Amino acid sequence: MIRFQQVSLMRGIKPLLDNVDVTLNPGDKIGLIGANGAGKSSLFGLLRGELHADQGEIDFPSKWRMAYVAQETPALDRPALEYAIDGDVTLRRLEDELAFLESEPESAANGTLIGELYSALADADAYTVRSRGEQLLTGLGFTMEQMQQPVASFSGGWRMRLNLAQALMCPSDLLLLDEPTNHLDLDAIIWLEDWLKRYPGTLIIISHDRDFLDGVVNVIVHIDERKLKRYSGNYSSFERQRAAQMILAQGALEKQTRQRAHLESFINRFKAQASKARQAQSRMKALAKMEELAPLRAAAEFSFEFREPLNAPNPLLVMEHVNAGYRIESETDHSVTEKTIVSGIDFSLQIGQRIGLLGVNGAGKSTLIKTIAGELKPLSGDSQFGKGLAIGYFAQHQVEMLRHEESPLWHLGRIAPNVREQELRNFLGSFNFNGQMVTSKIEPFSGGEKARLALALIVWQRPNLLLLDEPTNHLDLETREALTMALAQFEGTLVVVSHDRHLLRATTDQFIIVADGKLQPFDGDLDDYRDWLFKTKLATKTGNTNTALPLTAAKTASAVVAPASSAAQNSDKRAQKRNDAEERQKLAAIKKPIESKLKKLDEQIAKRAAQKAVVDAKLAVPEIYDKDNKHELKKLLADQAFYAKELEQLEAEWLEQQEALEQLAV
Repeated sequence: MIRFQQVSLMRGIKPLLDNVDVTLNPGDKIGLIGANGAGKSSLFGLLRGELHADQGEIDFPSKWRMAYVAQETPALDRPALEYAIDGDVTLRRLEDELAFLESEPESAANGTLIGELYSALADADAYTVRSRGEQLLTGLGFTMEQMQQPVASFSGGWRMRLNLAQALMCPSDLLLLDEPTNHLDLDAIIWLEDWLKRYPGTLIIISHDRDFLDGVVNVIVHIDERKLKRYSGNYSSFERQRAAQMILAQGALEKQTRQRAHLESFINRFKAQASKARQAQSRMKALAKMEELAPLRAAAEFSFEFREPLNAPNPLLVMEHVNAGYRIESETDHSVTEKTIVSGIDFSLQIGQRIGLLGVNGAGKSTLIKTIAGELKPLSGDSQFGKGLAIGYFAQHQVEMLRHEESPLWHLGRIAPNVREQELRNFLGSFNFNGQMVTSKIEPFSGGEKARLALALIVWQRPNLLLLDEPTNHLDLETREALTMALAQFEGTLVVVSHDRHLLRATTDQFIIVADGKLQPFDGDLDDYRDWLFKTKLATKTGNTNTALPLTAAKTASAVVAPASSAAQNSDKRAQKRNDAEERQKLAAIKKPIESKLKKLDEQIAKRAAQKAVVDAKLAVPEIYDKDNKHELKKLLADQAFYAKELEQLEAEWLEQQEALEQLAV
């Protein structure tokens, strides 16, 4: 086990840990969380022996073998596959010793020692190491061709993947991973999550990806107020436990009232009528889920919301036979060549659509987003934008586009030159840019603070179409949750690329895969996508995902190979799957306009209900019935009758659409 006993740690004059005590059991999979700067990476430094506690002791078995991800990757000519295998330092040492002995003239005299080395290599699973290395790199997104390329040929993000592969190749009893998903696409994250679930040692992960933590860990250690507090369960369980504590401390549930009001009004209206009670069931389930998560949201340190968008055209944009990509000008003769990334795009965006783009890094998701945003002109085809379209575009490298020598106030003033400074200051204050921070250079700001400023600039412009390319990069868990909540309540149209599954689940209702240079609709949710990945893409490349089992220092795990089915059976299954997929797509095409109509009716009912509630509240005040208020009373009664009639008509239409949707589900 790992035991912290009265441990204190200072970094400069800043205390990070103060007399902390915590015990972690062998085999625990631990999520280490806390605010940026709380000391998570420093705690890893203590475990690795790179930092030393100012007070107290940290104990864990000396025989434990530790693996972690190196932060630097030398620009080597060594092939990527060999570099990944280098992570198993014991195996490499045995190979070097064997090569040395076999090269000696008196190698025959060393027969016994050579035999022992061959036995040790067998115990180290040397004869499957290349296969395991290939499967690790495939899971992390490398092609077979890339595995033979030199390390020096890869960009920084891909080199970090190689360092992660090295750590996973190392047989270990303790594995430390600091933000392992930062440089991964969603496909690689799903693969890594599956691998870590089967890791038999003790695992400690620092991550801001709540779905990733939920899928892997069974213990949370929270760094808060310079203390370590251990919670049993995954991240969602931690949220509920901590939220309960905060509710008791400060009555945080008050903040959820406004968010529940719409659902409660639906339930109250429908359950009052026996014939309509069944229609309220889904709303009651949604309310129950909201109540479960509300305490965390109430406890969040930061929240914001998108302003109501301006009126939007419908459709917002139409793309016909578009090829998207880049025009590259030659430096020598200035000739222009075209590189197509995504071809044959026939795509339109309607009001209220909420689309998540799926696909591996490099497939063309960012290219598509840039083309929709107008940052890239189509190489061919026709792209038309609706009149009144207002795009809010958060690029993958949006933070780098900010002027680091300027202040938050300068950035906002540049896009709102005619607005009073106090109004700009008030708006920035709602994004936690207060006091001197408003007028300070953003250069020393953290990545999360810069990302928050970039979001604030988009919110100010009141877009009716949001295009977000990896908006959670640099954001901590609390700010990710605030962004997720804001996007869930955004009243416009949304297209998002993100490897944060929690954000995708909460904010989108349909998915499109960008793969092989094409757009392909995906009929399913993220769980279906995960299953599809392991049955198709990962299964065909690795044979069977279970063959890449992680290893401990003490024991080599054996591969599990599934029996092969006949070609005829596979063919029948594929045909059945195609038929099923076609049926689902047809059904989805029929359901889509009904669901869109329901969503629009939801919004209209919520708006009318809020207006009626205001009138009802005014009519509940006794003074309104005074003679002096006769004119206002008459107006309020007329408004009340109008809103009541409107609500009745909208609800009847909603029920009609809901029944049509339910008929399709039968």
